[in-house]
Amino acid sequence: MSGMTGQLEERMPQTSLWKDIFATTKIGIVNSNALTTFTGFWLALFYNGIAPSTSISTLVLTLVGSSLIIAGSCAINNYIDRDIDHLMERTRFRPSVTGKFKPNTVLTMGFVLLLVGMLLLAQTTLVATLIGGIGAFTYIVLYSLWTKRHYTINTVVGSVSGAVPPLIGWAAVDPDLHIVAWLLFFIMFIWQPPHFLALAMKRCEEYRAAGIPMLPVIHGFAMTKRQIMVWILCLLPLPFYLSSLGVTFVVIGTLLNIGWLVLGLYGYKKEDDIKWSVKMFVYSLNYLTILFISMIVVTLF
Repeated sequence: MSGMTGQLEERMPQTSLWKDIFATTKIGIVNSNALTTFTGFWLALFYNGIAPSTSISTLVLTLVGSSLIIAGSCAINNYIDRDIDHLMERTRFRPSVTGKFKPNTVLTMGFVLLLVGMLLLAQTTLVATLIGGIGAFTYIVLYSLWTKRHYTINTVVGSVSGAVPPLIGWAAVDPDLHIVAWLLFFIMFIWQPPHFLALAMKRCEEYRAAGIPMLPVIHGFAMTKRQIMVWILCLLPLPFYLSSLGVTFVVIGTLLNIGWLVLGLYGYKKEDDIKWSVKMFVYSLNYLTILFISMIVVTLF
């Protein structure tokens, strides 16, 4: 036993306090959601004919507030999952697992960040604050505490919380949410299952060891691959509902959707499942970044 402990300590990466904080709050998730929040905010300005220069303070409150809510929710998720994170390669060096942060420290950090984030969002609009609270509740309670360890639908439930950032951004400018705001929500909601199911295929044995009933763990790779393709198909019509952004965006969005679909179909039978899932996961990351940046860029011309 002591030999295994020594091996773990030897392999444990050296980290600073800031790196431990970023790991606890899942800074990668925070950063990616900042992009979608900003896109929602920017498009709300565009559709309402508001000059960006008049909304800088609101933008800062929105981005910082929503980021703190997400960071706090992620910290609380780490607190909840501290008993299983050591079983997974990608989570076994989290500070909540290694003991660098005590459980109460992680929980306190989560609630403080969540509270401060809510207070900052409250300086924008009540609707934005309410949406932020709904996102946090969905992620912490409905996903982390309830469905994650019990149902394969956990991925879909978690997708709700991941889809609210553009709604927060929009609501901070315009509480009367435009149909475009809801389209951003649906794009994010539909994008997440194929993204996370591809990751679940890659990490299938880790999820199995941790007792997490992800779709590939319970129903196998064949069904998971079919589900991924179905969700991608559901994305196909959405760019056309955003035709008010112009032909250029519709073309970009459609090409991204077709590219993802073709990538999936091309390797569906030819490649081994893990190789296929890695390609699909990497494409999904690039897809989201390009799609949301293009929404901003097309409004500048």
